[in-house]
Amino acid sequence: MTTPELKEKELRVEGMTCASCARTVRQYLEGEGMTEVFVDVPKNKVSFRMVESDDRMSEISDGIDKLGYKVIHHDSKGSWFTIQIKFLLVATLTAPMIVDHILHLFGFGLPFLMNPWVQFGLTVPVFIIGIEHFGRSAWSALRHGTTNMDVLIILGSSAAFIYSCIGLWRNQPEYYFFETAASIITLVLLGNLLEDRALRGTTTALDELEKLQPQQARLWMGEGKFMDILPDDLRAGDKVMVRMGEAIPVDGIVIEGSGEASEAHLTGEAAPILKAAGMNVFAGSTMIIGHVIVRASVDPSETVFRQIIRLVKAAQSDKPPIQRLADQISAVFVPVVISIAVLAFFAGYYLFDFSVGQSIMNAIAVLVISCPCAMGLATPTAITVGMGRMTRNGLMIKGAATIEQLARIKTILFDKTGTLTTGQLKVRQIKSKSGLDATVRSAVFQMELRSNHPVARALVNYLGNTHIDSAQQITAIEEVAGKGMRARDNQGRELILQRDDLDAQEGYHLALSRAGEKIGHIALEDELRPEASSVISELKSNGYTCWLVSGDREENVQRVGMRAGIEHIVSAQLPQDKYTLIEDLQKDQPLAMVGDGINDAPALEKASVGIAMAGATHTAMQSANVAMIRPDLHDLTSLFHLSKLTVKTIRENLFWAFAYNIVAIPMAFMGFLNPMWGALFMAFSDLVVIGNSVRLKYRA
Repeated sequence: MTTPELKEKELRVEGMTCASCARTVRQYLEGEGMTEVFVDVPKNKVSFRMVESDDRMSEISDGIDKLGYKVIHHDSKGSWFTIQIKFLLVATLTAPMIVDHILHLFGFGLPFLMNPWVQFGLTVPVFIIGIEHFGRSAWSALRHGTTNMDVLIILGSSAAFIYSCIGLWRNQPEYYFFETAASIITLVLLGNLLEDRALRGTTTALDELEKLQPQQARLWMGEGKFMDILPDDLRAGDKVMVRMGEAIPVDGIVIEGSGEASEAHLTGEAAPILKAAGMNVFAGSTMIIGHVIVRASVDPSETVFRQIIRLVKAAQSDKPPIQRLADQISAVFVPVVISIAVLAFFAGYYLFDFSVGQSIMNAIAVLVISCPCAMGLATPTAITVGMGRMTRNGLMIKGAATIEQLARIKTILFDKTGTLTTGQLKVRQIKSKSGLDATVRSAVFQMELRSNHPVARALVNYLGNTHIDSAQQITAIEEVAGKGMRARDNQGRELILQRDDLDAQEGYHLALSRAGEKIGHIALEDELRPEASSVISELKSNGYTCWLVSGDREENVQRVGMRAGIEHIVSAQLPQDKYTLIEDLQKDQPLAMVGDGINDAPALEKASVGIAMAGATHTAMQSANVAMIRPDLHDLTSLFHLSKLTVKTIRENLFWAFAYNIVAIPMAFMGFLNPMWGALFMAFSDLVVIGNSVRLKYRA
């Protein structure tokens, strides 16, 4: 059965103001069968993937509109009535009443506000704007059988406004709390506005990635003709022309032309890379020199660059266990707060002999001061900032739960070839029979010069300055697939260069035979990454236990392990052996596996966290939880360090969010905080959490 092809979609949605709004929209889209849903509140964007044949975009847009938000289409303009405009209007109307309230504390007041109808006139527009701004989200939550912070805001401000209107009707000044209703809405809007601006500072990593996306493609029509189109309109098989200085719009293969391209945004490698016919190019890279015609190998939505963006979005949307716990608490928090508010009214009136007005104010204060915004922001803001730092360090994380898991890991398993080593062979030693050193080196150089095998390239590089004597000319050279090289010297003797397992225990991998007699031995080894030993040393000093697990022979694995500084070494491991070893080791504690090959895929999948090295096979990348974009093991130390910092920041945020409520709710219950100050302190708690998350950008 063919898997349906998924298409990425993006909508502009206005009216989303907080994490609760994002959750409402995400739950709706997931309920409609959408996948990889990402809601970006500060930028008013919603992206998701849907089946390409599914023609329900109009229905989806209407559904979001019914939730109380507004989908902005390409041919329509956004609303002028932004949160900034709303705040300016309500602040202008509320400011006189707040000033009057403060002056009354010192025995003064504003004379014109002595008239309750003036207070009513100032409050009505504020209350209408508050209902329009918070009411949609609150009503949508109640319709779906849940609650959110906007429910508390509407209940608190409505209670104060309605109670004041009853006092106005009865002409009883002790019932007037118009400034309370207005100040709740104004100060919470101020909090939303500051929160919105602060949140924008946490999304820079994703912003930077999206800015790098090509904005234009030059579709090649043939015969020197081309047409400018949007990259999203390209399809696999289309041909595009890319000139010097232009961004490559799609992954593909060069079919004509040549030049050099910078892939720094994808790999971190600053040096330009030669691109000629038959070579792969990637969207997001830039032609530095020359021009090429490229045949697209995939649709634009499936390029490596888009996959990286989706990884970042998915990780920012994902919820680690610590966030799911906070969500479970938040789900029951609002009903509990409403119950406490009701209890505050009855306790104030019947137990503490407060007036009806004071008891209502205590209940309203409990509602307003208890908004769970800070709890909702604690994890997403920290994850966003932490992910931003990781992305800039060339680390792509599949899911925020991976970050929390990384912070718990103390054991790291490394594959050898392509992970601790470069995957490129180098010659360690050449030994020759006495007096035949020049003959062996000349023969090997001439034979391997005819081959493109990695072993041949290593030998040619090593023997690059070898002098070839005319008396040592080699003829009849041929490559025997899978075996080695065969030739004849100028005396007609057969020369064979092939693998020699008999000398494996001595570390020799190749032997040169002449007329059946071995006259030379060559030891090859995979080159250790230059930073490997220092990285292993740093990890060990930070309390990590490092293992080397490889399918190679024991002597080769031991040699690499000793040079890297690893004590726990396991060799001759088949893929199923690595899988079983990891299964046994992580019975006691989680562990990470670092690898790059197809044979590492089962181990990467089984490990608590699989980490794919830069240049890993597609299978390894798909099996891993973390993809390293740069071929530098130092990024591993950054990965573990930033994961711990991110989890630490989440815990700090949750502490401040809970501590605020633990202190504030009893104070409001006892009447020590009025609703106006409660709204101000609630907004302040949000900023504390966001500020602590933003601090993660610079924490060492």
